[in-house]
Order: sequence, then C-alpha cells, then structure tokens
Amino acid sequence: MIVTTKTLFEHAYGKYALGAYNINNAEQALGLFKGNIAAQSPFIIQISKGARAYTDKRMLEAIIRACDEIFPEAVFAVHLDHGDEQTCYDCIDSGFYSSVMIDASHDPFEENIAITRRVADRAHAKGVSVEAELGMLGGVEEHVAVDEKNAKLTDPDEAKEFVEKSGCDSLACAIGTSHGAYKFSGGQGLHFDRIRAIQQQLPGFPLVMHGSSSVPQDEVHRINAAGGKLKEGAKGVDEHQYLPAAKLGVCKVNIDTDGRLVWTRVHREFFRDHPEDFDLRSPGKVFIAEYAKFIESRSNLLGSAGQLASAREHAQSKGGKA
Repeated sequence: MIVTTKTLFEHAYGKYALGAYNINNAEQALGLFKGNIAAQSPFIIQISKGARAYTDKRMLEAIIRACDEIFPEAVFAVHLDHGDEQTCYDCIDSGFYSSVMIDASHDPFEENIAITRRVADRAHAKGVSVEAELGMLGGVEEHVAVDEKNAKLTDPDEAKEFVEKSGCDSLACAIGTSHGAYKFSGGQGLHFDRIRAIQQQLPGFPLVMHGSSSVPQDEVHRINAAGGKLKEGAKGVDEHQYLPAAKLGVCKVNIDTDGRLVWTRVHREFFRDHPEDFDLRSPGKVFIAEYAKFIESRSNLLGSAGQLASAREHAQSKGGKA
C-alpha cells in the first residue's frame, strides 16, 4: 500500500522514525519488503538520481509496483532522494512518487529557499510532499561531496525562517551525521542539543536525518577478510541514538551505506567460499535473506517495528493510497 510521506510522518511524529532505504535492483527491493513485513514496520523506499540512471526509472518503478502486489500488507511511501530541480519535476509529473527531496543545500541560503519554493509550489499542486536540506553534511553520496572541515550544522533560527519561506514539508538537518562509508573516526555522534533547539523552533514539524548508517565494524572486517580493502575504524551513527532522535521530531532516518556493506559482504564471501559457482541467483538469494534480517534489526532500533497495523489504519483514515 503506497501512501503519502505526510501521512506516515503524522503517524510517526514523536513516537518512532521511519527507515528510508535506497534501492537499485530487485534483490534490494525484495529484502527490504521481507524485512519490514517481518518487523511489521511501515517504511520509505528511496530512489536516487543515480539509481534512476543506473537501472532506468521505469524499471525501478515497475519493481516497486510489483512488490506492492506481492506484499499487499506492506505500508510505504516512495521518495526521490537528493534530487536536483529538474529531476524533482520529472518525479512530480510522473504521478508515482509520494515525495521528492530537492537538495540545494550547497547554494546560498536565499537561493536554497528560492529553489525549494519553486519545487514546493509545483509538488503541492500534484499532492506531492517536499523534503529540503539546510546545513551541510560531510562525506560522499551520489553527486554530493563535502570535506568534514566544511560540514556545517543546521542553525535553528535559519531552519525556522527556511521552512516558513520555502514551503517545504520536512527538513533534512545537519546534526552530526555524515554521508558514505568513510565516516568520522573519533567520538562523533548526534548533537541532541541541536536537534532540541531545531524542534523548539519548529514544533511538530518533521525532521530528517541523512547519512545515518552505523557502518558495523563486523561487516567491514568480514568484507576485508574476503578480499576487500575498506577503511577500518570508520564510525557512523550509533544506532541506539535513532529512537531518542525520533522522540525529538526526527521522523525519517536515511540508511543506505549499511545496506551496501551487507551486499558487498555477502557477495565477497559467497564467491570466496564457492569459486566454482557462476549463477548470480545463488548469492542473490543469500543477500535477500541477509538484507531482510538487517532491515528487521533497524526497524526495532527505529521504534517502527510493530507499527504497521496502526499506520495502515491511519493511512486509510486519510484516504488510503497516494
């Protein structure tokens, strides 16, 4: 059941956070649905600009539609992740997306507002929600690359002004997270004082955490033991901080890198242990099961596990499908 992102945020606010996961292929989609069904959790599927180019947007949309039929009990939204202005318009006009993210965070403040306002006006006319970003996360994701020294936390006063002028429906904030697998190596964590300050300025308004993978060191060790050369000791977000952040208005937590680590670990270990095998379905089956387990574990940490039935009732009271 595809529902609006706004509806999911209304149900989640102050209680739990929705896991938002990027997909690029059928195996990721199947693992994602299976894991959330096992956890009885609503969720958000994210498609990035890069994924739309890699698989073709029509292929990804068809995969999601098929999963919606295969798993009719699922409740989820479909979201464009890190879109530029033109990609946002393409997704809005498609009639398929629940929400789009316009990422103009690297532009000056007033220009970010102007770009977001244009996207919001066009999106709202079609019943589509808009996520914007204010502040700058360090790290690398898709076309976004920011040195940690240039990362900038979101200013609470600017956040209030930005939301009022831009018309966005949710705000991705820089609050101590980082994009990609090469995250902080020290004691970096979420800035809860900053989250509280933003919530005080924007009471009841949905906040979003990007770059929220935890980078499990066990996954990194296993990948390297199977021939990988990932940086050891990179630190992501402590997954036990997800739920406390949710209590402060963080409704959406983006988790992508960790899923890529699961994919890499499964495939490296499989072909190391089965060098005679050349059937792509063999490691694919293992990945689907392992990714489903990972998704279920994250649903428990986000507090979204067990919320499926209630989220469905809430969505149906709002008119059902997007």
